[in-house]
Amino acid sequence: MTEVDVRGRVGPDTLADGASAKLRQGKSAETIIQQLHGRLYEANYRGTLFSGGMSLTAINNATYTTATLGATCTPVVGVWNPPGTGVNLVIVQAVLGVTMTALQATGGAPFVWASSVGNGALTLGAQPLSRLTLTLAGSKARDMTNVALTGLTNNLAVRHASQLGGGSAAQVAFLATQVALQTTQVSQVEQIDGTIIVPPGGVLALLATGTPVAHSATSALLWEEVPV
Repeated sequence: MTEVDVRGRVGPDTLADGASAKLRQGKSAETIIQQLHGRLYEANYRGTLFSGGMSLTAINNATYTTATLGATCTPVVGVWNPPGTGVNLVIVQAVLGVTMTALQATGGAPFVWASSVGNGALTLGAQPLSRLTLTLAGSKARDMTNVALTGLTNNLAVRHASQLGGGSAAQVAFLATQVALQTTQVSQVEQIDGTIIVPPGGVLALLATGTPVAHSATSALLWEEVPV
């Protein structure tokens, strides 16, 4: 039987891209295999991780809901990938925080994901945040959170439920008192982990299914821009 002598290097390396390296070993000659840094560090370090969202904003309008799926729709959080970008938007995570702003309130949950493809003429939207530089620069997408989908070619369609929720659990007016508070949720995180991809021309939007009354929300959407 032929023996193979595998030798590595003890201790960490700091190498430039393209450099070769030996296997890394510990002080007991064991081979070290580890997840270095955070799970999304490499994508962020390469400048491909971006996000959009809004600070606390009233969502007391049918335009934030599935009752409005055309060009006047206003995503609670959303993104548009313009045609010709050459990238897919690989959705990583979504966050939603909802709070009631009055004792009498009507909930909008459950929330759903709606999407549309073949859109090349949206005129609004904001520059997303680079999670590497913390500046509004570098993304090929448009953050459509809290802005109308003006120029939308094809209406959104509700595709599936979201794990996100918050606010009143009742889609009817409910007057809370000190002894009869509403059932509420404040904030949630949905780990999408690439199971939704927004292609060039695609729009993705989080919407309520009922029109909230006396509710405000904060939101965030995180994605990686990957060449097609």
